[in-house]
Amino acid sequence: MDLNRPALPLHNKAANKTALAATALAAALLLSACGGGVAPQGAEQAAAADPSSGANASGNVNICGVKDASGIYKGTAEAFTKANGKVTAKYTEIGATTDEARTQIVQRLEGKSTECDLFVTDVIWTSEFASQGWLLDQTKLVEANKDRLIPSTVETTKYQDKYWGSPFFTNAGLIYYQKDKVAKPETWQQLYTEAAKAPGNGFVYQGKQYEGLTVNFLEMLYSAGGEVLDDQGNVKIDSDETREVLNFMTEGLKNGSADRAVLTYNEDPARLAYESGNFGYQRNWPHVYRLLNATPLASSFAVAPLPAWEGGKASGVLGGWNLAISAHSTNQAGAVAFIDFATTPDWQKHVAMDFSQAPVNEAAYSDPGVLQKMPFATELLASVKAAKPRPISPVYPQISQAIYKNVYAVLSGTASTEDAVKKMAEEITTAKASF
Repeated sequence: MDLNRPALPLHNKAANKTALAATALAAALLLSACGGGVAPQGAEQAAAADPSSGANASGNVNICGVKDASGIYKGTAEAFTKANGKVTAKYTEIGATTDEARTQIVQRLEGKSTECDLFVTDVIWTSEFASQGWLLDQTKLVEANKDRLIPSTVETTKYQDKYWGSPFFTNAGLIYYQKDKVAKPETWQQLYTEAAKAPGNGFVYQGKQYEGLTVNFLEMLYSAGGEVLDDQGNVKIDSDETREVLNFMTEGLKNGSADRAVLTYNEDPARLAYESGNFGYQRNWPHVYRLLNATPLASSFAVAPLPAWEGGKASGVLGGWNLAISAHSTNQAGAVAFIDFATTPDWQKHVAMDFSQAPVNEAAYSDPGVLQKMPFATELLASVKAAKPRPISPVYPQISQAIYKNVYAVLSGTASTEDAVKKMAEEITTAKASF
């Protein structure tokens, strides 16, 4: 998923229809919102995918989504077509960036277009799309395939006790560290202590005011036992754990554990800072491994799963992409067949070996071919298994914005921890009530 993008505005179903008609393009960009605990009528009545239908599927299946930079989508479609023999799959790019693809997907779903049978969806879109009744209910299909899927990845497809997609590939944060400078981190407290010991030991992460800061903060909050929303959707961010993590991150900037320049960093600047050799630790995504191996640091760094909070458990925040069947698909059986193929243990090995993505099948991580191409697979699996989804809500972008704006205010010194926590809780509550 692309973290370097702003939150998108809300789409309120109760909005004035005349105004929406006059701003059709804007409406397509807008997110849905749902403040209550009752599923919208469209979601309640959504049809369900039949797990057995894929065996007799035929015809054509069109999968739509973002620009296929790694070739994984087209490669999977071609391999499926060759292996299946009765269904021809095609991948159609409908956006050069994540936001563009999302806009195009929303336009098609709102317009009940039959062009796309399947959409490749960012894990944070599940609640929004499901709440509108735009997707086929995949609960039975996911349950039929659960033995091949890592449980944490399945949770990214869940909304109101049903599954609205199937995991395709996943993502979780890792710690890169200089073996000759610092120790492998077991806890966040140890990492920060090691980072402050000497110049050149410091920690770099994504601290810019954007989605990446939400993820970095939640990785610590979850590991400290905190949460944003509970299982019933109640706002729980106003907590001792939130205050503890914010104070810890702030103190790390003050004592030199983390360089203050992180307040300007997203993924690439953090990577480039670490590549300078002036830091001991870096928090980043798996794709950085390949890039680091092309630098002078190639032989000096190692990879570790995200550390635990002292006295708690390690917990990452899942990224990745899912396969969602359009409620308007004209070949739902073909879509089921494609999902069945894409999530098989055999194909999931190719997800890693051929396309350098993190599989959603646990067995793939111990495959010799995967380990040869992805030597850090064991560490990555540990991060994926310990990770959790971001807060599950149709208003997630507004929740994320409330988090990263207020976390940044504390880290940059423009707000106190207490004021920021109260404001964060108020803004999340307002977002949830906006539908």
